[in-house]
Amino acid sequence: MKLAGCLLLLSGWMIVLVALVLLPGFAARAAFIAAGFAVEVVGLGLIARAQVTEQKQAQAVKQSIGSPRLDGAGFGGYR
Repeated sequence: MKLAGCLLLLSGWMIVLVALVLLPGFAARAAFIAAGFAVEVVGLGLIARAQVTEQKQAQAVKQSIGSPRLDGAGFGGYR
């Protein structure tokens, strides 16, 4: 998801730059610039979601490794 987010950020910038260079009318430029910024926001959201997901997974792994089971079945039968 991080790769897709980075590619969306890059493509959003490209949309904005191409709109500024190629489109003559203000309305057309404004529409494409708004679309480019929307693509960038989606990319940023994907990157943020991927980061939060990775942090939650790392925390879950850390908790499962670091604490013995409370029912007496793990790590030599703690009770």
